[in-house]
Amino acid sequence: MKQSIFARVAQLAKANLNALLDSAEDPQKMLDQMVRDYSENIREAESAVAQTIGNLRMAEEDHARAVNEANTWGSKAIAASRKADEFRAAGNAVDADKFDALAKVAIGRQMTAESTAKAQEPDLAAQNQVVDKLKNGLGEMRGKLGELTAKRNELVNRSRVAAAQSQVHDALKALDAGDPTSAIGRYEENIRRQEATVRGQQELAASSLEAQFASLEDLGEQTEVEARLAALKSIDRKAIDY
Repeated sequence: MKQSIFARVAQLAKANLNALLDSAEDPQKMLDQMVRDYSENIREAESAVAQTIGNLRMAEEDHARAVNEANTWGSKAIAASRKADEFRAAGNAVDADKFDALAKVAIGRQMTAESTAKAQEPDLAAQNQVVDKLKNGLGEMRGKLGELTAKRNELVNRSRVAAAQSQVHDALKALDAGDPTSAIGRYEENIRRQEATVRGQQELAASSLEAQFASLEDLGEQTEVEARLAALKSIDRKAIDY
């Protein structure tokens, strides 16, 4: 159980995140899912580690109980042996033998308890090492989760900033494409053409008017010529009459 949990976490930690994110349709959702998976694995690992620690504490209690029983039976053996010595010193061999027998029983139980406690010690040492490793591994997992969460937040923020910058860039491109000053420039060019046309019309009208005045001047000259010719003829007739 514990091994499978830590194996899954180790596999997740060793995964090629760059390749996974590059192939993901939605990298942000994948990062969110990774954080959730890692958090769930840590919760399972915490439960497993807590159970292991609980088993260790029970084993420590059993060992302490065995040690305490050994000490208790050792004290009873000493007390029985002393009592036997007292009876023997008083010349009461029967009671002395009785308490010596009790002392032997107590010593036997003391030895059994000491043997039990001694047999438990290697297992206790091994369990303590396992618990220490599990605690360290759990601490590393929590640290990795913190790093993963921080990295996820950083990447999400960078993605949002990049998206905002892209929107601004697109807006600027759209603004350039529909630049109102270019429309105003075209309108101004149309007005200049209209003004030029008007000037051309005015110039044409002016040249036509000058032509008309010129024709009038020519007509006046012809009229004067005819008048003078008529005057000459009139003078010549008068001369002939005389």
